[in-house]
Amino acid sequence: MADKKKEKSVAGELKESLFSSPKKGIVTADEQTVKAADDFANGYKTFLNNSKIEREAVNYTLTLAKQAGFVEYDPSKKYNPGDKIYAINRNKAIALAVIGTNGVKNGANLAIAHIDCPRIDLKPNPVYENSNLCLFKTHYYGGIKKYQWTAIPLSLHGRVAKTDGTFADVNIGDNDDDPCFTITDLLPHLSSEQAVKTVAKAIDGEDLNVLIGSRPYNSDDDSEQVKLNILSILNKQYGITEDDFLSAELSLTPAFKAKDVGFDRSMIGGYGHDDRVCAYPSIMAVLDAKSPQKTAITYLCDKEEIGSMGNTGMQSDFLKYFIFELAKKEGLDEYSVISKCKCLSADVNAAFDPTYASAYEARNSSYINNGVTIMKYAGHGGKAGTSDASAEFMGEIRSLLIKNNVIWQAGELGRVDLGGGGTISSYIANWNVDVVDIGVPVLSMHAPFEVVSKL
Repeated sequence: MADKKKEKSVAGELKESLFSSPKKGIVTADEQTVKAADDFANGYKTFLNNSKIEREAVNYTLTLAKQAGFVEYDPSKKYNPGDKIYAINRNKAIALAVIGTNGVKNGANLAIAHIDCPRIDLKPNPVYENSNLCLFKTHYYGGIKKYQWTAIPLSLHGRVAKTDGTFADVNIGDNDDDPCFTITDLLPHLSSEQAVKTVAKAIDGEDLNVLIGSRPYNSDDDSEQVKLNILSILNKQYGITEDDFLSAELSLTPAFKAKDVGFDRSMIGGYGHDDRVCAYPSIMAVLDAKSPQKTAITYLCDKEEIGSMGNTGMQSDFLKYFIFELAKKEGLDEYSVISKCKCLSADVNAAFDPTYASAYEARNSSYINNGVTIMKYAGHGGKAGTSDASAEFMGEIRSLLIKNNVIWQAGELGRVDLGGGGTISSYIANWNVDVVDIGVPVLSMHAPFEVVSKL
């Protein structure tokens, strides 16, 4: 009996040393850590509520940065260790940097997240009247389930550029005393034909029309009196005409605020966790940086949800040129500096959902409360469209997390042949930079109301 107990003891010790045993945050976190997470989440919810679109996210980030002593980047100035600077790209992307004691001679440490989210955008000629109702024509942005966007309150956000060079910024629908807008749906009594369609076809993209008014301008028997009334209201409030929609960026987002979820208030539900739940910690990290050895840069970019194209997306050279300029100020070769950079692509992962367990592979999924998720590769099918971080860089990041007692896990985005997704990491990797995705697990990703764990 003694020999058998000894064998079990040896096997147990060997098992402990050889088997993977990821820490579960909900088990290992003490009361103080949980309180700290809850407190941090309060700041995040405020950020989320004030960042419905990327312009607003940049504006709120800028407010936080200025409070922390950051100043606008001046191309004519040479910067010293500890200096805090920011650079804004067209009001839809922002770089925050803390100059390191070694400058950028050994590259920079990059944390990059995107601040755009799936939403409903207005078409260039959106306003029309039909059957005494006034509506907006729309074109959805990013990967959405269209049926999720009907019969919910929506708010309108964005900017209208007028021909005289002035702008009208729009933010209406989120405050308690604001009107809101909505996309109507067909009642069950009349939806037998709709009910037999697939989920993807139940709501057509051209049917995502937003209800914005129903009262006529006056009692005259003229056509389009309701449209006239709506345009009259918009002209009085914002000084715009129908033609001004041609030079507008206006988006409809869910008109509700982030809320605690669960009797235990352990989770946050809200719009835009993907990817602002990674953007906010990236902001706070660089704001807290005091005197790093390598220059620390947080970059928040646009258009990830539609392929990172455009001059404010990650495929733009804005961030690269920013790093080039820092290198030139130190008399360094800019391309060698870029190659020495290291990057955490801060993007969310799909949290395992037991209700839809068949969509996941349980051993390689990420779980709520078990820490941030490292995703070595994304893409779809046979890893198509991914950068696939090297073993060496994965080892370096694992060591960094363990050394700093960070609760983390590894995960993939669902079953291999079921779907997949992309991140900005492949565009960073194209610069010859070591990069890996790391982020927060999300339930109901891309829905109007997503869920994350505070811990």
